[in-house]
Amino acid sequence: MASDRPVTLAAVIGAHGVTGEVRLKVFAEDLGAHQSFNGGALTLKSIRPGSNGAIARFAEVADRNAAEALRGTQLTVPRSALPPLGEGEYYHIDLLGLPVVSEGGEALGKVIAIDNYGAGDVLEIERPDARRFMVPMRPEAVPEWDAERLIVSEAFIER
Repeated sequence: MASDRPVTLAAVIGAHGVTGEVRLKVFAEDLGAHQSFNGGALTLKSIRPGSNGAIARFAEVADRNAAEALRGTQLTVPRSALPPLGEGEYYHIDLLGLPVVSEGGEALGKVIAIDNYGAGDVLEIERPDARRFMVPMRPEAVPEWDAERLIVSEAFIER
């Protein structure tokens, strides 16, 4: 079930100072809206902007050694902890793994990646034969999607 899937909001990229703070690479707009990460293993005490992301302090991390030990740790929350979406909005976690079909119902494969090269999200779709093609996540290319499947317009299907 999508609401139970863990969503990565940040990753620890190293220690900051000697008091147990960590440097984070942040993937979300508002990390401070969440107080608990990784199933309750880490409790956020404070967060502030840093030079390449953010600087955070967790209740469970008391010194630099403990902070260094977290390097590479992904900070996750359950999908159900994310704010509700407006019309036409989506979280990447909801699209990844979705079956993809044409407007005529032909099975095309599944969404395996979502990239953004500056002009909006682009879906990477893998066919059953392992060939891949990309589709822009725009209404003219993807007229419809839900929790069960994603429909791609015929004009955007690579044959």
